Amino acid sequence: MRRLVLIPLLANLAVVALGLAACQPKAASDAPMVLKIASQKGGTKSLMLAAHALDGAPYRVEWSEFPSAQALLEALGGAPFVFAYAAGSKIRAVAATRAAAGGASTAILVPDGSSVRTAADLRGRRIATGRGSVGHYLLLRVLEREGLTPKDVSVVYLNPGDAKAAFASGAVDAWATWGAYVRLAELDNHARVLADGQGLLHGIGFEAATDTAIANKRVALADFLHRLATAERWEKTHTAEYAQVLARETGLPPDVALYVATRARGEPTAIDAGVVAEERDTLSHFVRAGVIPSAPDITGALDSSFNDQAGR
Repeated sequence: MRRLVLIPLLANLAVVALGLAACQPKAASDAPMVLKIASQKGGTKSLMLAAHALDGAPYRVEWSEFPSAQALLEALGGAPFVFAYAAGSKIRAVAATRAAAGGASTAILVPDGSSVRTAADLRGRRIATGRGSVGHYLLLRVLEREGLTPKDVSVVYLNPGDAKAAFASGAVDAWATWGAYVRLAELDNHARVLADGQGLLHGIGFEAATDTAIANKRVALADFLHRLATAERWEKTHTAEYAQVLARETGLPPDVALYVATRARGEPTAIDAGVVAEERDTLSHFVRAGVIPSAPDITGALDSSFNDQAGR
């Protein structure tokens, strides 16, 4: 997922982004209300700033940024979206975006000189990824395609920064990661893409909110989601402008930011029966791998009531 937004402090993405928090009531001084939003770094915030999507908003936004979707949710006591929901977190996906590149921006990398030439060669290898991340999901799908199971490899759960270091030092044989990390590893560490998510991943990203925010701050939440959908459509024809802001906000080199912006391009998508089925499938792979002990009914995690208000 590109992002998930959630914040339980007032009522994360999620993941991707991961979560929308509630707005504080106006103070006696008639100061503007505050919408607190957690975002995966380089995700929602960068896009909204680039598109000037919050100009004229009847609330003030306070951002908190995290290096990855799972880190955002872990800060709230959970893991990426389906993990957090499976653990009983009171969150729901309230908006969805489908990446134009599908799953191609998520990849399993190996060093250029590695003897691992095909995905079947991963048997017995040490593979770094973030637990519950989109990279982790890709790894499960690739192993399944090759007739392998997670027990046939050694999965090393690391955050992106530590995974990059482990990959560069040779402490792991492969790295399942996404977005900018793929491009940086290619440039900095001479990484080679062994397999990507094209045809295996759904390319869906979510914005998520707590049940409290949905119940108590619906108008502000709907307004924010509508502005986000507008920004996502703007991004399709203003990739260079988005990349400039992305580079400024993340510190990525301009060429890497442009690479990410091009592949991050997506279309606002309604949360419908098809999306529910895709997420149910995603959850089932984690359950079969033993990462999640049992699968709740994922239908309750996906709120389609904002589709029209959010312009999806």
